[in-house]
Order: sequence, then C-alpha cells, then structure tokens
Amino acid sequence: MGFIKKLFVLLILLACAAGYGFYSWVQQPLFEDRPTIEFAIKPGSSVRASVRQIQDAGVPVNPMLLEALARVLGKANQVKAGSYEIEAGKTPQDLLNKIVNGDFSMASLAIIEGWTFQQMRKLVDAHPAIKHETLGLSEADLMRKISPEFSQAEGLFFPDTYRFAKGSSDVQLYQQAHTQLLKKLDDAWKKRESDLPYKNRYEALTMASIIEKETGQKSERNMIAAVFINRLRIGMLLQTDPTVIYGMGERYQGKIYKRDLLTDTPYNTYTRAGLPPTPIALPGMESLAAAFSPAKSDALYFVARGNGTSQFSHNLDDHNRAVNKYQR
Repeated sequence: MGFIKKLFVLLILLACAAGYGFYSWVQQPLFEDRPTIEFAIKPGSSVRASVRQIQDAGVPVNPMLLEALARVLGKANQVKAGSYEIEAGKTPQDLLNKIVNGDFSMASLAIIEGWTFQQMRKLVDAHPAIKHETLGLSEADLMRKISPEFSQAEGLFFPDTYRFAKGSSDVQLYQQAHTQLLKKLDDAWKKRESDLPYKNRYEALTMASIIEKETGQKSERNMIAAVFINRLRIGMLLQTDPTVIYGMGERYQGKIYKRDLLTDTPYNTYTRAGLPPTPIALPGMESLAAAFSPAKSDALYFVARGNGTSQFSHNLDDHNRAVNKYQR
C-alpha cells in the first residue's frame, strides 16, 4: 500500500475515533457526585461567551466541545440568556438542550389573601431570585410601570402563588398579578347580580377587600357581603373596624379604641358614609365572588361569637342582645 493510501486510511481511522470519542462525550454525565449547579447566561452573549460563563460558574464541561456541539447541530445562535440549573447525571446534550430551549431555573412567591399591598411589596423587594427594578419608587411611580389606569396599588394584585424564572423583573411579577386580578374582576363584573349598589368595578373590588378582612370563614363571606350591601342601599354607615385600622396606618398597634373610631380619616367608616376611597387589602376569589353575589338576606348587623363565626341580626335590638351574649 502506498504512502498516500496509508495516510488516507489513517486519517479516516483518526476521524472515526474522534467522532466516536465526541459522541461518547456528548452522552456521558457531566458530573454525578455533587449537588445541582446554578449558572447564568448574560443577555447578548455569543455561544462562545455562553459556554465560558457556564464553565466559570463551576459546571465541569469542556467549553470548546460544547461550542462545537452547538455549531454542529446548528444551534449556536439559539442560546437564550437567563438563569439555569444543571443537575447531577445530566449530559452535555442535556445542557445544550436546556440553554437552547430556555429551560430556566424557577422560583416561586406566594401572595396571601388579605395582605395589604405593602406586605406584598415587602416580600417582593426581599426575594433573592427577583431582579429589583422598583426599589425606592413611590407607589404612584410603580403603578405607572404596571398600569396607567390606576395610581394607587392597594387591592389591585391577585393573591396567588406565582412561579417565575429566576432573574425575572419585579415589574413582570407585578404585571402578572395585576393582569390576573383584572381578569377575575372583569369576569365577576360581567356576571354580577342586578341592582348592586356599585358605580363601577373598583367599588366592588373595595367591597371585596372589606369582606376579606372581616372574616376568615369562607362560608360567611356571602352573608358579610349582604350586610354591607344592605347598609349601602339604605345609606347606613358601614362601621367596619378593618377600614379604621387601615386608615390608622402605623398608629395601629394591635388594638383600636373608642377615640380611634371617632377620629376621622378617609377610611373611617364610622365617621364617613359609603365605601372608603380604595380597597384595604388584596381580596381572594371567594371575597370577590361574595361582593358580586351576596346572600339573599336583609341582615344589617353581625357580631363575632368568639369561635370564629358570626351572629347576624336584622334589627338593632336583636344585635344588641347578640352583643350582650357574645361580647359582654
């Protein structure tokens, strides 16, 4: 066999060996004896810069081979910036699929029914997986980023558990929770009962927030709604303590006194008729439903029994007797 033929055969053998080695590398686990590794790819990164960032984060991968794999498969321009995790047992092929498909590492945040917006914002501001773009903004400035329709944030975010890609903007999270609230509010407004004493959906949202704060008993929310709606219909003061507490702000230290009930604020429903100017909390679905579909009752009063339930009354005499029985 001539020299040229021998060289040609050798090159073929070397190519086959290299191809087999490359194939084996693609299918071998990157690591098996360490915990999950987190890494991030910066926006605008080329495939070469991306694989270097992955290696720098501690992922034991050959960056030249990973880049070659991306180019061979025609995926070099499909790498997506974001935060990722790679688990033990995953192969280079798995890793490439992850960064091409945008299989980002996820985080979650739970917004609780009955929280105020300030409680929600405190949690969002402290979340380590969120990109904080609203820190230090006034509430009005924050709302300008979320919705041009509203300048005050209270009540305008739906309480739920939200999953999001690590590194997502807090603006995105607020927009998601706000959009969900508006959708549920609009759906309920379209299906509302006739003759409800609301001028618009925002007043109904305000009522739902009061219902949310007045009871933790889901079974009583429709009756609580009936009492307050009946009062609105006849021009009777709502006289609900949660609105007073909200109006007190930081002055509230766990108790309200007679002087607090007599001190006028925009939220004191003992001194001002009608609904307060804004919601007082983030209402959940049951409270929204109750505000739009109250119980069929002419009750005007209720008092806590002391066991988590309430006694409802249709007139003041019955209410006073219930107060004497359960409160005094």
